[in-house]
Parts: sequence; C-alpha cells; structure tokens
Amino acid sequence: MPPSVPPTGTKNSYCSTSTSSTSGTESSLKKVEPTEDVLQDVERSEAGSSRERLELSRIRSGAVDMDLDEQEEELQRGMSRVDTKNPDVVGWDGPEDPENPFNWPNRKKWRITLIAALVTFCVAFASSVFTAGISPIAAEFQVSTTVATLGLTLYVVGFATGPLVFAPMSEVYGRNIVYIGTWIPFMLFQIGCALSKNAATLLVSRLICGIAGSSPLSNAGGTLGDIWTPAERGDAMSFFTLAPFMGPVFGPIIGGFLTEYVSWRWTFWLVLIISGVMFIFLLFCLPETYSKTLLERKAARLRKETGNENLHAAHERGGVSHMQRFGQSIVRPVVMLFTEPIVFLIALYCALVYAILYMNFVAYPIVYQEERGWGMGIGGLPFLAIGVGMVCAIATSPWQTKLYLKLTAERGNGKIYPEGRLPFSIVGAFCLPVAIFWFGWATLPQVHWICSVLAGIPFGFGMVTLFLCMFSYLVDSYLLYAASSLAANTLLRSLFGAFFPLFASRMYIKLSPRWACTLLGFISLAMAPIPYLFYKYGPALRARSKRTF
Repeated sequence: MPPSVPPTGTKNSYCSTSTSSTSGTESSLKKVEPTEDVLQDVERSEAGSSRERLELSRIRSGAVDMDLDEQEEELQRGMSRVDTKNPDVVGWDGPEDPENPFNWPNRKKWRITLIAALVTFCVAFASSVFTAGISPIAAEFQVSTTVATLGLTLYVVGFATGPLVFAPMSEVYGRNIVYIGTWIPFMLFQIGCALSKNAATLLVSRLICGIAGSSPLSNAGGTLGDIWTPAERGDAMSFFTLAPFMGPVFGPIIGGFLTEYVSWRWTFWLVLIISGVMFIFLLFCLPETYSKTLLERKAARLRKETGNENLHAAHERGGVSHMQRFGQSIVRPVVMLFTEPIVFLIALYCALVYAILYMNFVAYPIVYQEERGWGMGIGGLPFLAIGVGMVCAIATSPWQTKLYLKLTAERGNGKIYPEGRLPFSIVGAFCLPVAIFWFGWATLPQVHWICSVLAGIPFGFGMVTLFLCMFSYLVDSYLLYAASSLAANTLLRSLFGAFFPLFASRMYIKLSPRWACTLLGFISLAMAPIPYLFYKYGPALRARSKRTF
C-alpha cells in the first residue's frame, strides 16, 4: 500500500491540516503507512483540497528535484514523505476553511454554475445562429454555399484550437483571467462579423470569435469541479451540460426569423448584446475558483500581513515557474487524447454525436425548407423537438445522482467511483441510432411531418444523457486534469463538428436524407457499446493510467 499523508497536529494556522484527529503525531521524515481513516479522508477529498494537501506533502518531503511529470504523478498518487514542521507552507485552515471553494455556500456555488452555463450557451448559440444566413450570405457576397458554410466551420475550428491554450492557462493562472481575457475579443469581433463587407472579413472574424469563445467550453467544467464535491456534482453537471446543446437548438430558430424578417447581420448584433450582458456577469459576479490561484493569493496576503516573505503556497516551491507549468500543461490535452484510452474513446464517440448534431443544421433545411417548402423561421422550429429531448434528459438527473451514490457506496470502497456515472449513458447510447433511423425514414414525402420532427426527442435525450454521463466520468476520473481531459474532448469534438457540415449537404442530396441517415445510424450503432465497456472495464483501465483518480 503506498504511503499517504498521515494525520498531523500542526499548530501553524497557515498549513493544511488533516481531518483526522490523532494524538502523538510523529513529525519525523520517515514513510508512514496510512491508517484506514486517513485513506478514507484523502479519498473523500475533492480536487482542490486534496491537491494542495498532496503538494504540501511533496514540498515537505523535499521532492523538488523531479521533473514536472514525476511531480504530477507523485501528486496524483499521494506517494510522499511528510515533514510536519514546515511553518511556511500556506494551505487551507482545516477542512472547514470558508475560503476553500468546496465550503462555499450552495447559493454562491449555484450562482457560479449559472454564469458558467450562460456563457457557454452564448458561445454555442453563436455557432448555430449563423447557419440560417448561409444562403443570403452566399448570395450577397457572390460565393458558393460551401464557402459561406466555412463561417460555421472556422468558428467551430476555433473551438478545437482555443482550448489547447486556454485550458492549460486556467490551470496555471486561474479561471477568471482566462474567461475575461477571451470574452473581450469574442464580443469585439461580433462587430466585425456584423459590419463585414466581404466574405474574407466575415470568415476571419468568425474564426477569431470561435477561438476566443472556446474558453468556456473547456474551462467551465473545471470551474464546476473546483466548487462541487463528487456527490453534489451530478446535478450541477446536468444543468451545465444542457447549455452547450440548447444553444445550437435555439440558434437556427431565432436566426431563421431574424434572417427572414430583418437581416442576417442582426444575428451577430444579437450575439453582441447577449455577450455584453454576460461580460458584466463575468466581471462582477464570478469569483476565482481555482484552488492553486486562491492559495497563491492567500500566501501573498499573509506575506503582506505578517512580513514573513518565506510564506508560500505548496506549488510555488521547487523552482517550477508559471511558464514551466504552462509549457507542460499546453501539450497535456493532446498527449492525453492519444495516450489515455478513456479520453480518446470518449472524445471519439462525443465527436461523432456532435458532428451529427451539426449536420442536422444542413439536413433540416433540406428536409423542411427544400422538400416541404417551409420558410426560414418555420423551418427552424423542428429543432425544438431536440430541445424537448434534452430537457427530458436533464429531468433524469436526480435519478442519475441517486444511482451514482448507490453504486459508489456498494463498489467504491470509500473512494470516488467514476463508473457510477455511466448507467444512464448506456440507455442514451442506444437512443441515438434509433432516433437517426427514425428521422431518416420519416422524411418520406408521404409521411406526415410530425413523425420526423418527433424523432428529435430521442436524439436530444440520448445526446445530452451521453454527454452528461461522459463529462462527469471524465471529471471524476481525472480530478487533477479535469480541464485538460475536457479540452482534449473539445478538440476532437470540435474538429468533427467543424468539417462534417462541409460535405453534409452533398451527402444528404446525393444519398437522400433516408440513406444518409441510415449510414450515420449504423455508425452510431457500432459505437453504442462504448459506455457499457467503460462501465465494465473502466476500473481496470483507470488502474493502468498515471493520471486517473
């Protein structure tokens, strides 16, 4: 059994303290075999607090000569020797420290969750609201519809590239500076889109908007992991997961009516207005949540108050600068994508589902506007059925949480049990191919339109259930690297979502919606067993990883 952090009775209020009560605590630098109470205490600790306690152990043990990967590995597994006599390491003042984000009031946590969801909704909404204007843009700028569709592609390509920088930045410099620093160009280049005089200006502005707007997609999950314990995280993740999918649902509807009755340029003015309101929330209502950044600030405050310049957060020792940490973190999402089977397979599956969602932005206009003769605004209303399915998926959240807690109690042995997040995803995975086959063959001209519209309900349900469970599974499995694992997911998912719509139009026209959906349905069916495989073999896969919990 690997050594862990023994209970300490240190008297210095600056240092992290254990939740276990012991007497006669040893303060020597020997390895200590942890008691069952200590193991359970560490295992119940969430990402921020456990991270700091393990880092404190590393610094106290003098483990500062390892490279960053070795330090992170030791940090993850708690393999440290402990010196309880270092009075200069600043940590949380016990398990009930009100400055620890896990101890913040639920009212404050839900406010943060709401803001994170709203900014994510805004970014996702901006991606799909553009699709309603593809044909008018092509006509105005005298380009092909494929070139006009690049406005969607480049925006979603920004989703893929931005998190490679913004997720590591949030793990080095904190969440807020990334949110605010990227939101400003996201707003400003909406103006560039609205006032563009040619296709080149519009496409470049859309790319920059996509890059700048990508930070909430990868960092908001990390924000939720900063403040919610695993037992509480299910409901918060359910609410948050709805945002990036409801945005694409409402985008074509609102964009369709704006384009039909006002102008396609007003889709960007609307996004500017919404993002301006969100900027006020980010600036004044969203506190910093990242544990390392908060401890750095606490150490700085204590240095100023006490005059003791030796006070420091645990991770500020060992000669590891911000740039070194950033340099390692910036490649971590790509490394995890290709070296972690869990991250890769989940990213691949989510990418396929995400691509099908974005292909619907092409398929629905063909089915309802071209084949059935509906207008732009009315032709976007069938997306509401997908939204209904999404809401139904979120409504299952209390049952998902209860099942997770039950499975954790039965199989977790006092630890977090990430596989407890997956049972509902097994159901959702098989809802997707059913919905795709249903939609495709219900588009026959002699079939009433309501039949194809209703197919959106199981699609929305399956998609959100799958993403909700998979995102929670990633966060629980990669506590220290939650933002990086989500960034890897966002990278592949966004690439699929960006490029699939480019050939979707030709595919749906040449194959017909029926056979195009049949092809996608069989691909989806082939990948449907993935959640079950993780549910059964996930613990073994996690045991072989250096980065999982």
